[in-house]
Amino acid sequence: MLRRTYAWTMSLAGTRHADKALAGVSFIESSFFPIPPDVLLIPMVIARRLDWLRLALVCTIASVLGAILGYAIGMFLFDIVGRPILAFYGKEDAFEQVAGWYNTWGGWGVLFAAITPFPYKVLTIFSGATGLDFVVFILVSIIGRATRFFLVAFLLKRYGEPIRIFVEKYLGLLFTLFMVLLLGGFYLVKVIL
Repeated sequence: MLRRTYAWTMSLAGTRHADKALAGVSFIESSFFPIPPDVLLIPMVIARRLDWLRLALVCTIASVLGAILGYAIGMFLFDIVGRPILAFYGKEDAFEQVAGWYNTWGGWGVLFAAITPFPYKVLTIFSGATGLDFVVFILVSIIGRATRFFLVAFLLKRYGEPIRIFVEKYLGLLFTLFMVLLLGGFYLVKVIL
């Protein structure tokens, strides 16, 4: 089923409604859809390099708006909708363990998920369910999603097809490593001071 969903999502990149599809996939991916918008963004930027800024902006705005839906699911519909979505991703049991920690460090978690391949939708739902400060949630979502999509689009615009292979293979790992180092640095500063 996931492979069919992926193939369907990829097929949208070649339609005349590709920009709307990019916005739609970016929106729903932030709250429940399993396929990241990168699968549309990458071929679209490769095909239309001069539009890289606009495509990254569409992706970012729609993704942050979708994150608000994920937050609302967590806040208002957690038991009805949120728990089944988290269960689908195998994260339902983690909720109670994470809730206390999350209200203190949740902004970093959202930033991490917004940039890396970690399922962002899981933390958008967690954020609403645990009551993470909405302003913090929006700010880190904008920063994280913009960082991810603008960097991917810029690299594709600049280097074309060879960077597509690199992005698909290594960028998630590099972002994850960067975030681990960043969070580790902040943790060390907090412990030392």
